Amino acid sequence: MQQNPSDPHNPRDRHDPRAGREGDVLAVVSQSGPTVSFFDAASDRCLGAVEVPAEPHELCFDASQRLLWCTTAYHSGYYHANSGRRTELTVIDPDARRVVEVVDLAPEHGPHGLALDPARRRLYVSVEGSADRPGGVVVLDTESRRPVGRIDTDAPGPHWFAIDPAGRTGYATNKEAPFVSVVDLERGTLTAKVEVPGSEGLAVSADGAHVYVASPYAGFTPTTAAERPAPGIRVIEATTASVVDMLPTDDVVLPVHLTSTGKLLAGELRMSADPASQLGRQSAGRLTVFSTDTRKRLGDVEVGSGPLTITSSPDGRIAYVACVSSSTVDVVDLETLRVLSRLDITKRGEPGAHGLAYVPRRS
Repeated sequence: MQQNPSDPHNPRDRHDPRAGREGDVLAVVSQSGPTVSFFDAASDRCLGAVEVPAEPHELCFDASQRLLWCTTAYHSGYYHANSGRRTELTVIDPDARRVVEVVDLAPEHGPHGLALDPARRRLYVSVEGSADRPGGVVVLDTESRRPVGRIDTDAPGPHWFAIDPAGRTGYATNKEAPFVSVVDLERGTLTAKVEVPGSEGLAVSADGAHVYVASPYAGFTPTTAAERPAPGIRVIEATTASVVDMLPTDDVVLPVHLTSTGKLLAGELRMSADPASQLGRQSAGRLTVFSTDTRKRLGDVEVGSGPLTITSSPDGRIAYVACVSSSTVDVVDLETLRVLSRLDITKRGEPGAHGLAYVPRRS
């Protein structure tokens, strides 16, 4: 688990946006590890790893308590094909690099998406439905680390979840269901369904006015170009709960992320049909950057195969793109749109780079 030494952009210089980040850490999930690894944000050096229950997916950092939350969605496999859904969240101390607690959400299962409201000390976790209840969002108190509520989303498989900055409204994307679920976090109720042709990752603007949703659903069943909706990012207006614009992309998008500087980052999945694999044949992915002010495309850069999660540094200068098929994390300079380095997360030759969290040094 180290920086790719063959990367031509590996040497440091005074223009490298990683300079001055000593003490900051990037946490990375290895889905097949199953581990959470920690990398120095200035040098890309691997600092160690923590073993967690299989199969970890997403990460969320709570700065007020300096704890990482990690979802474990399945015993093995992935959303479309797995050996059974898990029920746990793992709480990790990123400074000591140790597991603090494993929280069991049973009978809820398939936890995946994470959204934090630090002001109200609430963590929202999307969970999959079952025969007796729809999918929904479990609400946890971050101090007691125990569930205090549940919000139904009226969809079988809510996957990603995000909340507005005010902590009043939440949005769940539902892969197969043709809508995004909008929930009132204060009343704990579903308030609207925004029509989209299936959805993946999402992000809410800093003012809460718009939600950016990757659509359509990246199903792996081959379809003709005429059958598949045009790929891109649907822009939802929060006040009307309706789609008001679309940012087109060349390929289907899975992860979406907003930086602190207002750049919208999209991870495009590029693949072709492969009779020997349900996932298809993966090729290099693409990180595409849009301006949220103009909604214009600013550029793109090639990354590893199967981009699945994106995060950025607090100052918005660096993007980190976790690619599940190549099991790598690309470190991208967002000013120049060049790859600074590539972190190798492979263990035993298995793919699985997934969740990411940027952990600033202790102040």
